[in-house]
Parts: sequence; C-alpha cells; structure tokens
Amino acid sequence: MATATTVELKIQRFDPERDNEPHWQTLTVPVEPMDRVLDVLTRAKELFDGSITFRRSCAHGVCGSDALLINGRNRLACKLRVEQLGKTITVAPLPGLPIVKDLVVDMDGFFEKYRSVQPYLVASPVEGSGERLQSAEQRDRFDDTTKCILCAACTTSCPSFWAEPEYVGPAAIVNAHRFIFDSRDENAEARLDILSDEDGVWRCRTTFNCVEACPRGINITKAILEVSSAISTRE
Repeated sequence: MATATTVELKIQRFDPERDNEPHWQTLTVPVEPMDRVLDVLTRAKELFDGSITFRRSCAHGVCGSDALLINGRNRLACKLRVEQLGKTITVAPLPGLPIVKDLVVDMDGFFEKYRSVQPYLVASPVEGSGERLQSAEQRDRFDDTTKCILCAACTTSCPSFWAEPEYVGPAAIVNAHRFIFDSRDENAEARLDILSDEDGVWRCRTTFNCVEACPRGINITKAILEVSSAISTRE
C-alpha cells in the first residue's frame, strides 16, 4: 500500500459479556482513496483488533447486510468510499435496534414486521401454459419497490420508528406495496387491512429520512403515500 494514507476510524464498541454500555474505540487505519468503509473496517480488524464485530456478505451493495450509521447517516459500508468522508470516519450500529455486539444489531423484529405484510405473491393456479402475463405498464406500476434489499437503513432512520418500535416501518410497507400493486396478486385487500391499523401506514410523518437513507434509491415516501391512498379509497 505504497500510496496509502490514513484515516481516524472511530468505532462504537459493545460487548454484552463485558460492557454495561457502548463506548468508542479510535484507530488510525491505512487506506487508499477508492477504499470503501467496509475495506477500512476489515483492515482494522485484521491489523489492530480481531474482536471488532460487524456483518458483511457480498460487498457489492446487493445483500444489504453491512448497513451502518456512518458519519451520522445510514449507509452501506460496501458502497461508501473513503474519499467521500474525509479524514475521520465514525461507524456505529443502525439506530433503534437492539445491539448484539459492536456493529451487529438484532434484526429479528425487523424481519418479523416484514413477514407480517405477506411479502409474497398470492395467486390462483393458472390453467394451460401456467404463465401470468403482464403488460409493461402493469410491471412498471410496482417496479421501484422491487429494488428493496432489506438492509433496514430506511426503517432505522425513521423518527416514527424510534418513537414507536411497534410501527411496521418503511421497509415492510415498501415490500407490501410491491405486491399490492402487482396485477397478478389476489391478496391486496388483506395487506391493506394489515397496514390500516394504528401501527401501519398512518404512523408515517413524511419526513423523507427513509428516502435519503435508501441505498437503492427507492422513493419510499411515495410508496407509503400510495398505500395509504389505496386504503383511504377502498369501498
């Protein structure tokens, strides 16, 4: 790494077997301009402290496993470059979720809310060819919300979720939207019923934090408003 410089990496640490509360560890880590934050974390773990704990998988912005609070904003560590952040990088776990260890949070509650909206196609068997045809316009109707990678960056950036953890959250609503507006699906009414209760779409305050946090560029607030409109206009 002859061309490497260094950054000051501040990591929020928490080991439930030893710590009463989270604390910060600061390390000076060698980096190159095109390094991602995930590269910096990996290098810090390899060179300085093997106990640093974080999630990672594909490292290409597809799996969503390395979503973190980076310099105060929810981002994917594998997509954010060092040159975008300056000489000091702070990394903490996603806010609003229980910390398992260091940068790893407990995602069980998040995925429970995701499953609660029935995020799968419900359709009767098709006779003959077995195909369920759609026009390009029908497919475009829900194209944006097919992009979700379940990283939880949107939900954990939401003030309504911080205030009321029972709120189903933006990610669950996005994944409900994807099937509510799918012309092949037959279960939209059931999903609208689920999202019409007090912990559903009505908790959204349109602060747009979710849109800003989404690494896939989904217009999440628009999707939430479309679902709430569908609930309001039902006969």
